[in-house]
Amino acid sequence: MHTTMKTQYFTATSLDSFIATENDSLDWLFPLGDLNDSSYPEFISDVGALAMGSATYEWMIRNAQKVATETGFAWPYTQPAWIFSNRKLTIIEGANIRFVNGDVRHAHAQMRAAAGTKNIWIVGGGDLAGQFYDAGLLDELIVQVGSATLSKGKPLFPRRVLSPVLRLVSVHQMGAGMAELRYEVHKGGVSGSA
Repeated sequence: MHTTMKTQYFTATSLDSFIATENDSLDWLFPLGDLNDSSYPEFISDVGALAMGSATYEWMIRNAQKVATETGFAWPYTQPAWIFSNRKLTIIEGANIRFVNGDVRHAHAQMRAAAGTKNIWIVGGGDLAGQFYDAGLLDELIVQVGSATLSKGKPLFPRRVLSPVLRLVSVHQMGAGMAELRYEVHKGGVSGSA
């Protein structure tokens, strides 16, 4: 159990730092391991609100049947979710969501109020996590690195972040296909945007 609420970017990436293919597919990820054998069940139990980019949300819509088969629900989250988009998107039935755009700081204040003492999860994508980082709101990166390369696609974190901003706090092997790296974001460090 944590004592301080955190804003966390929890994601999986290929060995060459892509979270999805160029056409937003995650099919490369599923053969690498079972989510229930990872830190995800413990992680999600401490999440009180979600932030999700439109490409990630649209993947959820396109793959609702696959998600329902895996989890039992087309929308597997009970927490309220903020979907960042400039477009009008379909609402997934049963999902507790609100659509927002603009500066992440305003939505973060709403998410923080909704989450209470629990954490905020930036589900994806990388640029959305980068916007929270740019605003000084990102506290932790939890990156599950898969033993696959994609050569191109959606980048993990499209920002230049130089040492000592990210502090590696743990490394955990998950079977033969994944390793989890946890980084704290040191707020007093040096950074630069690319």
